[in-house]
Amino acid sequence: MFSVLPSFIIFPIHLCLQIINLSFWAVLIIALGIIKLLIPLAFISRPINHILNFMLCAFGVISVRLIRFFNRIEIDVNIDGVLSKEHWYLMMPNHLSWLDIILLVDFAADRIPAPKFFLKKELIWLPFVGLGAWALDMPFMQRYSREFIEKNPHLKGKDIQTTKKSCEKFQTCPTTVINFVEGSRFTAQKHKHRNSPYMHLLPPKAGGIAFTLAAMGELFTGILDVTLMYPNNPNKPMLDMLSGRLSKVILRASVMPIEQEIIGDYFNDAYFKDSFQSWLNSRWAHKDTQINQLSGGK
Repeated sequence: MFSVLPSFIIFPIHLCLQIINLSFWAVLIIALGIIKLLIPLAFISRPINHILNFMLCAFGVISVRLIRFFNRIEIDVNIDGVLSKEHWYLMMPNHLSWLDIILLVDFAADRIPAPKFFLKKELIWLPFVGLGAWALDMPFMQRYSREFIEKNPHLKGKDIQTTKKSCEKFQTCPTTVINFVEGSRFTAQKHKHRNSPYMHLLPPKAGGIAFTLAAMGELFTGILDVTLMYPNNPNKPMLDMLSGRLSKVILRASVMPIEQEIIGDYFNDAYFKDSFQSWLNSRWAHKDTQINQLSGGK
């Protein structure tokens, strides 16, 4: 078992194997994506989409097996509710690291449909990852600051339009839509800059997830409220993982019903907007309490 070796030996070996795993599946996924683009026929794209989803999950499973091989790690998963690969889910995880994505893909592999992440537009240029995500029909969103929107009001709601177009693609087969509602990975600096009311989380952004529910609410079987933690490696879990120092991952998933009270016109109904923000903030407060309890109040 490689985990007994020193970190400076583990890191280059593990990193190379993770890159090989990523690039192998990405090349295959991109190739199929190009075929799907060149032959835009339903009887061609549907079976290709199934193959693409299988490849995505295979990438996550192999990546996590490598993580287990190079780390003396405990992955503690607990699910409150029943999951099915035949259902549609909206997943709301907190966001700590790039490692989150690998773990969530592996989590989905044998439990729920292959996940579709909402990604920042800049990631389209990331080698292998960007074009692979494009081939998998993952939506790229351009996020604008409030100050930028005030100077360029014609761009208001542009990211929501992207959400709507992406949701239309997800209606033909069971899908897990993953939205990191904090908008970015948690850091102490961001936590302070945003003046977060939570101890372990950034404030959630309600617009994108509210619109997703409005566009697909009747289709979703449930909401998956997911909490991720790296209790012994809170600062640099990705680096620690590659170096063989990641010792524990905690994942808690709770299946929640889709209630009519959380489906509505977020952008034109002021009452619903306040109500939805209150609901999401309460979920985030619950998640923050859960993290605090699991971390022993640290």
